[in-house]
Amino acid sequence: MNYSTEDIKRMAKEENVRYIRLQFTDLLGVIKNVEIPVSQLDKALDNKMMFDGSSIDGFVRIEESDMYLYPDLNTWLIFPWETEKGYKVARLICDIYMPDGTPFPGDPRSTLKRALEEAKAMGFDTMNVGPEPEFFLFKLDEQGNITTEVNDQGGYFDLAPVDLGENCRREIVLTLEEMGFEIEASHHEVAVGQHEIDFKYTDAVTAADNIMTFKLVVKTIARKHGLHATFMPKPIFGISGSGMHCHLSLFNGKVNTFFDDKDELGLSQTAKHFLAGVLLHARGFTAITNPTVNSFKRLVPGYEAPCYIAWSAKNRSPLVRIPASRGLSTRIEVRNPDPACNPYLALAAMLQSGLDGIRRELQLTDPVNRNIYVMNEEERLEAGIHSLPSSLKEAIDELLADEVIVKALGEHVIANFVEAKQIEWDMFRTTVHEWERTQYLTTY
Repeated sequence: MNYSTEDIKRMAKEENVRYIRLQFTDLLGVIKNVEIPVSQLDKALDNKMMFDGSSIDGFVRIEESDMYLYPDLNTWLIFPWETEKGYKVARLICDIYMPDGTPFPGDPRSTLKRALEEAKAMGFDTMNVGPEPEFFLFKLDEQGNITTEVNDQGGYFDLAPVDLGENCRREIVLTLEEMGFEIEASHHEVAVGQHEIDFKYTDAVTAADNIMTFKLVVKTIARKHGLHATFMPKPIFGISGSGMHCHLSLFNGKVNTFFDDKDELGLSQTAKHFLAGVLLHARGFTAITNPTVNSFKRLVPGYEAPCYIAWSAKNRSPLVRIPASRGLSTRIEVRNPDPACNPYLALAAMLQSGLDGIRRELQLTDPVNRNIYVMNEEERLEAGIHSLPSSLKEAIDELLADEVIVKALGEHVIANFVEAKQIEWDMFRTTVHEWERTQYLTTY
């Protein structure tokens, strides 16, 4: 949609919108918003709404706190649920600007836009993204507290009565469609209590916006059903974790630059160079695509999560898979991201990795069409297959050592992101966990 300020003011009046959430995403991928009454809408549309950036994780220090919210008019959306008093709430997603009118270098959305500008300078109008976010539904107890008890015993593609989350998932889909999402698939995932809803691919910024909106809707509708939705990568030991596979392709106008009908696999040299760049920088961007201590409990063998750096058009054990569709649908599927990541930063990092491969014309390694999970370490090394980082600490070190990713995200983002993650790692490292007490308390 291409909305004007007059369109937005008219729709707000017609739909009885009383409050507007000026929404943005912090460095750690958490939605934040400044809510204003409709009487302040003109001021917001004039880019004159100020907020205190020092109160947001990873933004600025107290002496640099004044920041401005610049709404993206095309993100205007009226939430389909009414308040108890019958009026409606709308939202606008905002970019963050400094008082001097320049984009804030720590704004994740602006970071992705900068990466897309570099792609455009190289002849690629946009990167299309099709995300596949997974989530768990857990029961609430009588006091409304979150439990780790799932509300079904369903498996992959199961139906009710085994899949008791079906009604909740159906309402999520209907709500998303009412909000303009084009849903391609909705199904129970491999683990009990686990679900996936896939929506149609779109340009990278819109895709990242959609992921954040999707999370908000899923959590809101789940709560209506007496459930808690979580995008935590691995909430339960012994079953599969939640990923967010990302399907990526570069377009020039209406031309998919990844497709070549003369190639045996239907992949252009551009696609191969891009893929080679993704593989080269995978260890460097893992801290961004898998940003929590818990993320690395998912990236282990045995649960279909990719932990090995390889690619294939034939099996799902490598990091990158080439789906069968060709023509406009030619794409690569990067399988390690999880839904706890900041989608703006994750897409920026993957895009810049691929662009580096294109710039340097990196040669793509041979595909690995064997099941990597059944290969031993010697066989993997012989095939040139390396592993993703196995901990947040290792991932942070790899991030800092990757000049391309550091440059892609910028000094401000890297410094503040790494600081937050080092604190997280230290807290985890020094905490005494229940497993340790069970293992050692009586033995020693």
